[in-house]
Amino acid sequence: MAATLGIPAVSLVTEKFWPQGDFVANSLGMPDLPRVQLPHPVAGTGTDNMRRVAETMAERIIAALKGGT
Repeated sequence: MAATLGIPAVSLVTEKFWPQGDFVANSLGMPDLPRVQLPHPVAGTGTDNMRRVAETMAERIIAALKGGT
């Protein structure tokens, strides 16, 4: 996992699976692993929607990679 190697990483988790993301991060001993919450669903919603989600979330993802929220 990149984060365990000191490589900036951020998990992209849809709102439906956010609680599971908490569980996994905690179980791996990484409760502070940066995550960005995406709308659910994303997969299977078409290229146009995925592009909109990416454009909407890009700044948040970059901020999380830089250590912000």
